Amino acid sequence: MIKKLAVILLSASLSTSVLAEQKTQADFDVYVAALKKEALEKGYDEALVDQALATAKFKKKVISADKNQPEVKETLETYLPKRVPQWKIDRARKLYKENQDVLEKVAKEYGVQARFIVALWGLESNFGKIQGGHSVIASLVTLAFDGRRETMYKNQLWAALDILKEGHITLDKFKGSWAGAMGQTQFMPTSFNAYAVDYNGDGRKDIWTTEEDAFASIANYLKQAGWNDDLTWGRQVKLPEGFDNSNILKRGTKTRSQWLEYWKESERSLADWQALGVRKMDGSDLPNVDITAAMVMPDDVNGRMYLAYDNYKALMHWNRSYYFATSVGYLSDRIGYPAIK
Repeated sequence: MIKKLAVILLSASLSTSVLAEQKTQADFDVYVAALKKEALEKGYDEALVDQALATAKFKKKVISADKNQPEVKETLETYLPKRVPQWKIDRARKLYKENQDVLEKVAKEYGVQARFIVALWGLESNFGKIQGGHSVIASLVTLAFDGRRETMYKNQLWAALDILKEGHITLDKFKGSWAGAMGQTQFMPTSFNAYAVDYNGDGRKDIWTTEEDAFASIANYLKQAGWNDDLTWGRQVKLPEGFDNSNILKRGTKTRSQWLEYWKESERSLADWQALGVRKMDGSDLPNVDITAAMVMPDDVNGRMYLAYDNYKALMHWNRSYYFATSVGYLSDRIGYPAIK
């Protein structure tokens, strides 16, 4: 009976896969017509919907990119040198200097250190140079049509229509990554609507071409995610022999809420970590300050270990990847030290 059930489930899975691969332009056109009807029912202007969805072409390359994202075995030892090479550090420090006045003004207003703003700017879009050339509408409609995460991508589509309706960008310039991430901040449309800022006061939240808006939008995101500019992000540490690995933040979480629960289980004061034998990388004592941290393990027990402060949670809200959050912290440190005059 179990074998028969397994065969049935496998057959159903293969049938679904085949059907997904057999979707045609005609199927797509029917789907777009249904989307138009739904958009009008939601109250969007017919002219806007017609204009936007007229750009929605069936892009098989987008579905292919979504299904075939590379799975490369990395460790931080291989990832960080590629993600944060010396040229990017040099470029980040140079651009920090060039934009220092506005960056430090934004940093003060939002309570987010400027070096983290520049680090996210550099890692998300190579300081605005790589934003993606895909039609945001076409990508979102195609990914919704694919069906595996239809609700999510339809919600992104409605948010994208809001962006167009409010005049933040024109349809012909509404470009982004194949997944719909946009601008110098690489916000998805829902994140744009939640966090984007019109910092220069021109009536448009322009994360594509206006650096002040991009800087303030990054800072606003982190602030709303709970950033505390009295803290940094964390530090790499050494563990003593015989360290109890149950103190390390658990891996394998499927949701942010579950990850935060595991964070609480690992979180301790620096004094407690000190008592457990944890030390700075040079072997010296941890800072004698009254703050808490969780023990983060991006690879395995033989890899790098970090005591991560509350700001790390904000970086993981941006992108729930230990490699991403750690690379932001690492680049921010290289931007901030030695201090830029």
